[in-house]
Amino acid sequence: MKIYHNQLEQTLRKGFVPVWLVFGDEPWQKDNSLNTIKNTAKNNGFEELIRFSSDNSFDWQQLIDEYQSMSLFASQRIIEVELTSGKIGDAGSKVLIELTERLKQDQAAGIANQDVIFIFHGSKLDGATANRKWFKGLNQLGCYLPIYDLDVKSLPNWLNNQARQLHLNLTPEVTSLLLELFEGNLPALSQELQKLSILFGQSPVSLEQAESIVINQAKFNPFQIIDVLLQGDCKKCIRILDQLQQEGAAVGQLIWVFHKEIQQLYAMLSQLAQGKTHAELYKQYRIWDKRKPLYQHALTHISLDNVQRALSRLADIDLLSKSQSEFNVFLLLADLCITLYHGEVTEQFDLNYG
Repeated sequence: MKIYHNQLEQTLRKGFVPVWLVFGDEPWQKDNSLNTIKNTAKNNGFEELIRFSSDNSFDWQQLIDEYQSMSLFASQRIIEVELTSGKIGDAGSKVLIELTERLKQDQAAGIANQDVIFIFHGSKLDGATANRKWFKGLNQLGCYLPIYDLDVKSLPNWLNNQARQLHLNLTPEVTSLLLELFEGNLPALSQELQKLSILFGQSPVSLEQAESIVINQAKFNPFQIIDVLLQGDCKKCIRILDQLQQEGAAVGQLIWVFHKEIQQLYAMLSQLAQGKTHAELYKQYRIWDKRKPLYQHALTHISLDNVQRALSRLADIDLLSKSQSEFNVFLLLADLCITLYHGEVTEQFDLNYG
């Protein structure tokens, strides 16, 4: 069974689940999920926790042996297995399939072992791994909880839920401030909410009070700025570039990401001009459903002329970044973002502002 993070507590209340599969890269939701599962189990008598990590020397047979053994310390056990890689090899695959069969046999015989809970967790799984026999078998016995990054639309709901749990009284202005400052950094936002809860309790938190306490800890990666750029939010692009500069982001990687995306926009707009439909382009370029509204906006609001201007300016930025150390490349990349939507204005200004 597949569930999501916001369904976890409801699923736990339904009763015993023998196998949990928690995979993803967003740290706060992942840690929260694992802690919630283990704390719920502990409250139900699962006092002993056995941890394994599947490194290169891991003996997978230990899982079978541990499942079949009698505990010397507690009648109910949690067996936690961290998969350091989704590629567990033939030995791991074989043992997990065997473990699945043993669990199924116990259930079929009416002697289902409700004294052991397995928790498997690791980084995000690719499609091939999620379709492997060992994973499908374990998933049929329990719950698969994929951990995804919260997008901009989901973050306000998450923040409001956390505030309610902490009995925090936040004004809409404070909520907006926190969303702006901590976007992309859920662990830091969670800590900031806890800090505000300690300081203010249930008393209202004003914007002035929040501004005097919170620190800008938003974290972005080069690929997130592309989504914002496709949305046409140039102001936010500039803010992300400023944050990336403060974090010491690699200029070469940023230029590569921008070039790849703008080159694709050029190709897509050229094909639209030749009569292709948006649907045909989405299929050709394998645009996920979730990202189609982003491209719909970009392809509607960006002209072919401005894409050509942007590619030309990007080539100049690349040259300046490699030959002229006195130029602020992040400032030039901000110009690039604006050029995509307002190239007829920016072409009047020379990138060589020295």
